[in-house]
Amino acid sequence: MLRRRFKQTQSLEERLSEHAKRLREEAKLLPPGAARDAALRKARQAETGSHMSEWLRSPELQPPK
Repeated sequence: MLRRRFKQTQSLEERLSEHAKRLREEAKLLPPGAARDAALRKARQAETGSHMSEWLRSPELQPPK
């Protein structure tokens, strides 16, 4: 059984920030309520994931001593 593989054209950080931007735009169109809160929560999670990924890839990150 073969896995279909493909090369990502954008970095993870770029994809997560675009996803967060889309979710925020979608939330603007929704009325206040549970659906809007869920979209904003997912957008914050995507932004946090993007920031964490950038932090983990940073050259200043040192292993514990």
